[in-house]
Amino acid sequence: MAQPQVIVVGNEKGGAGKSTLAIHIVTGLLHAGHKVAIIDLDLRQQSMAHFFANRAAWTAANGHSLPMPIEPDLGDGKALARAPEEEQLAAFERVFAEAQGADAILIDTPGGDTALSRAAHARADQIVTPMNDSFVDFDLLGQVDPVTLDLIKPSIYSESVWEARKDRAIKQGRHAAIDWLVVTNRLAVAEARNRRRLEEKMTKLAKRVGFRVGPGLRDRVIYRELFPFGLTVADLSADVRPVSVSLAHVAARQEMRNLMQAMGLESSAVPALEAAA
Repeated sequence: MAQPQVIVVGNEKGGAGKSTLAIHIVTGLLHAGHKVAIIDLDLRQQSMAHFFANRAAWTAANGHSLPMPIEPDLGDGKALARAPEEEQLAAFERVFAEAQGADAILIDTPGGDTALSRAAHARADQIVTPMNDSFVDFDLLGQVDPVTLDLIKPSIYSESVWEARKDRAIKQGRHAAIDWLVVTNRLAVAEARNRRRLEEKMTKLAKRVGFRVGPGLRDRVIYRELFPFGLTVADLSADVRPVSVSLAHVAARQEMRNLMQAMGLESSAVPALEAAA
């Protein structure tokens, strides 16, 4: 049996949009016809788990049929968050084993350096890291000189990914590389003044640390509007349309296609959306 593709959405800083990115990747894969398992390791918040619970409830109430992921049961997330690390890791190993029948496993990680997050990163075939277009977020990837803004060295999260890559190479061989994609997420529609400087530093750090830079998702109202229903723009159709569709929604779907393409996944699963009300 072929091994599932393991995608880890990770960043040690909260508020970068990990869960938003995760649910869009999952729904894109589902609409491409893949069997997807999800593991939400953000035990206290569990935004991805809540999203798909909303999806099940909304589709049942409205008589629609939409693809759903497999979700191995971690148990009470809040209780597990208070449990010893050994118990948390045992629970992760259990659900990870249960997910092996899927084509892809997507793991959403908490905003912090935890044993669970490190275990997930070590299992990754691909890591997707969202960051805001800010040097505050960039500081997790690389340190810059406060006077010249020259790159000084990789920072804490880059070192964590390096450790995950080293651990994977030891266990699976030198050719078992982890693909690392960093995406600029939650971009404001208006261009930020420092974006060009930030992109320059990102390009330099990417060459030094070994990640690719890809497109993320802008800070759009449509993403927040659809979340309570458990829907993304990939789900919208003539029948599934809980909100009116505008040109902005068409652009949002194109963003999702670009993200999937940057990850090397089928973007054709997110077809063009007509801007009819």
